[in-house]
Amino acid sequence: MSISGPLKVNVQILRGAEPAIGPGKALVLDAIDRTGSISAAGRDLEMSYRRIWLLVDSLNHAWIKPVVETRVGGGKTGGAHLTAFGKQVLAGYRGIEARMVAAAAGADFDWLIDALKPED
Repeated sequence: MSISGPLKVNVQILRGAEPAIGPGKALVLDAIDRTGSISAAGRDLEMSYRRIWLLVDSLNHAWIKPVVETRVGGGKTGGAHLTAFGKQVLAGYRGIEARMVAAAAGADFDWLIDALKPED
């Protein structure tokens, strides 16, 4: 999820009625890329293993190629990683987010920010 000051942009790419990727799935991909493990990514994001596994399964079924590959075994022989295609999907998604944040800049955005009440 892209946040720039008080602006938060949520982008979803749909496959039919189901999200192929959105802010949550992008965070999952980031965490797997960072940790090299589905279970470690789940701990990092405070999600159950089942929940994160279902998100990975959904991601892998939404695209023409797998975005995450896993190997049984843990340690040096096991774990999970983004495929080259998965890295492209994540980079494309993050690029769209960044362009949306940049597109929001301007007089309308400035006016809306100035019209906000101060926080208590």
